[in-house]
Amino acid sequence: MDFLSFEFLSALLSIIIIDLVLAGDNAIVIGLAARNLPKDKQKKVIVYGTVGAIIIRAAATLAVVWLLKIPGLLLIGGLILVWIAWKLLLEEKKHDVQAADSMWAAIRTIIIADAVMGLDNVLAVAGAAHGSYLLVILGLLISVPIVVWGSTVVLRLLERYPRLIYVGAGVLAWTAGKMIADEKLFHDVFAQADWLKYVFAALVVAGVLLVGKWAKNRGKETANAG
Repeated sequence: MDFLSFEFLSALLSIIIIDLVLAGDNAIVIGLAARNLPKDKQKKVIVYGTVGAIIIRAAATLAVVWLLKIPGLLLIGGLILVWIAWKLLLEEKKHDVQAADSMWAAIRTIIIADAVMGLDNVLAVAGAAHGSYLLVILGLLISVPIVVWGSTVVLRLLERYPRLIYVGAGVLAWTAGKMIADEKLFHDVFAQADWLKYVFAALVVAGVLLVGKWAKNRGKETANAG
C-alpha cells in the first residue's frame, strides 16, 4: 500500500471514523473514574490514564494486525466485525464505571476500562489497516487526541443526529467485507476481478444496515406493544 495513495488515505479515514464511533465514549469513562478527585489531580489522571490506555491499545492492535496474517483469521475477524456493526445499531452502551478515591486507582480504572471496552476497536482498526503498522500508528495519533478531548462533542452529535451511527456501522461492515474478501481461503474467488471484492463489501454493508434497521424497528414495536 503506497503512502498517500487513495487506498492508504481511505484506510486511514476508515480507522479514524472507527475510533470516533467505537471509542467516542472514552471521555465518559475518564470522567466517571476521576469525578471524586480534586480538580488539580483530575488533569494528571486524564493524561496518565490516557497514555497508559494508548500504549496498551497500540500494542494490542499491532499484535492483532500480525495475527490476522494467519490463514482463516481474516474470515473469523470479518464475521466478528459484522456482528459488532449489527450490535452497534441495536444496543446502547452503558458506562458502569465506579469513581476512584485516589489518583493511581483512577488511572488503573481508566486503563482497565479502556482495555475491556476497546476490544471491538482493536479488531476493527487492525482489519482496516490491511497489515500496515504505519496505518495503525497514524490512526491512533490522529484519533486519540480527538477521542480524549473531543469525544463529548462526538457523543452529542450522535445523540442529536442518531442516523450518524449508521455511518459508523457502515464503515465497520465495509471493513468486515474487505477482510473476508482478503482471506486467503477465498483468493481464487476474488482474484478473478478487483471489483468483486468491492461488490461483496457493498453487499455486506447493505445487509448489515438493512437487517439492523429492521431489527431495531421491530424491537421498538415490540417494546411499544408491551
